[in-house]
Amino acid sequence: MKRALVPGTFDPITEGHLDIIRRASQIFDEVIVAVAASPNKGGRSRLFTLEERVELARKSVADIPNVRVEPFSELLVSFARRMDAKVLVKGLRAITDFEYEFQMTAMNYDIDREVETVFIMSPPKYMYLSSSIVREIASLGGPFREFVSDPVYRALCEKYDLPLNEQGE
Repeated sequence: MKRALVPGTFDPITEGHLDIIRRASQIFDEVIVAVAASPNKGGRSRLFTLEERVELARKSVADIPNVRVEPFSELLVSFARRMDAKVLVKGLRAITDFEYEFQMTAMNYDIDREVETVFIMSPPKYMYLSSSIVREIASLGGPFREFVSDPVYRALCEKYDLPLNEQGE
């Protein structure tokens, strides 16, 4: 069985993430969405707790039968080894993503040569999409419905005390 990890902080999980996860699920027998604890990635605190991010990811991938969601707080390659996953799947949006992911791939390879990294390019409609952009738009009351799943939409509206529109019920 070919098992892959799709890692991230997913704060929150977006339609761009879900696109990569769905595409990975068609390539691999099983996909584990690995939600990183990363309490202060890049010096920023998280909007959603680890438990909330895991739950939102689970609800967002519930319709994909060969995908499950697991939290982790160790080195990614150590988690991959523990999950018996030999492949890390990363989405790429732009050159800046590639530069960062290239460094991470090299480091992961030095730590564990049995874990490979596979890159999947984001389609043009998600090239600019990120969790931080979604959070910023939502925090300012802008339109963000099309960028996230229903559970995430509801959770963001609740976090920012925004009314649900007719699409979010």
